[in-house]
Amino acid sequence: MRLSVRHTTRYTYTEPLLYSVQTLHLWPVSGAAQTVQGWDVRTPAPLHAQPDGQGNRVHSYSLVARPEQDLREQVIDARGVVQTLGVAVVTDTGRTPPPAFYLRSTPLAEPHPRMAVWARANVPGLAEEPEGGEGPSLASLVALASAVADKVAYRKGSTSVETTALEAFDWGLGVCQDQAHVMVAVCRSIGWPARYVSGYFYAANEPELASHAWVDVCIDVAERRWLSLDVTHRCPTDERHIRVAAATDYAACLPVKGLRRGGGRERLEVEIRIEPLSA
Repeated sequence: MRLSVRHTTRYTYTEPLLYSVQTLHLWPVSGAAQTVQGWDVRTPAPLHAQPDGQGNRVHSYSLVARPEQDLREQVIDARGVVQTLGVAVVTDTGRTPPPAFYLRSTPLAEPHPRMAVWARANVPGLAEEPEGGEGPSLASLVALASAVADKVAYRKGSTSVETTALEAFDWGLGVCQDQAHVMVAVCRSIGWPARYVSGYFYAANEPELASHAWVDVCIDVAERRWLSLDVTHRCPTDERHIRVAAATDYAACLPVKGLRRGGGRERLEVEIRIEPLSA
């Protein structure tokens, strides 16, 4: 599927902004699952590439306002065209950490013994899957994703970006970010490397999921192969998904993250438009 994306992030302030530094995970890269046919990110200051240890394309900029500007707005506009290929299996290159890196505990996706016990009790056949070493089967992963979606029911506005996997697991509510974090934490609890993926999702009847999250689970440690799973939709990713960044959890690949001086109270507005294009 050929998809056009426009992602606009607008900050407005009640007082003049003096200084701002922003780091952006807003630039998808071509790979087995997609071909980026054109992409651009427009920012209020020059954009600079920033090194990233997890294989993502990351940028940053610094904005210094002149006193006479009375600057009360920042707009970040990402746009482009991506040809999705409907491929759910990705293989890492040497520029990314080894799979074992994604077994580590992180604040938003911390493994917990209770999660492992729950998974083995609620997913048929999971008890026979090996811990670590040999990768899990496709059937087990799809069943586990479906069980997580049942455990953490999708409810918009029920959590925040700071909600941890264990909190969402215990509350039984969340959004795609929470479902992905729980899936990552459960896999790590079992001994399977897993990571959080941020991106875009196209479905005319689900515009609230335009900014979406899913997971990669390592299915072959030696070959560094991963299966991408959309927990919300209980299936491997397909041509509806555009992959932007993958990291240990959401906090490590926020679309926009920054610091500022001045500005007073801040208001954030995000608009994402995704449209299919003719081949």
